[in-house]
Amino acid sequence: MKINLEIEYNSGTKVEVVCSAPDIVRFEDHFNISITKAATEMKLTHLLFLAHANLSRTKQTDLDFDKWTETVEGIGATEAPKSKG
Repeated sequence: MKINLEIEYNSGTKVEVVCSAPDIVRFEDHFNISITKAATEMKLTHLLFLAHANLSRTKQTDLDFDKWTETVEGIGATEAPKSKG
């Protein structure tokens, strides 16, 4: 399972992240809820947590969650990238 998210920062920069198993496991451990159950009652905090988990894991941010969210203007789910070929 993968979850595609687009983050828009306060600067106007947009970044796409693909959250995968390690990010989802971290989410489920943190919130004590399965990702499939969370999908029915998704909160903004859930999306931000998943994105931050991915960015932290891939060393694209060293900010803690609260400081990082202060840099975010918006976030949303996106379609999976279309394969080329």
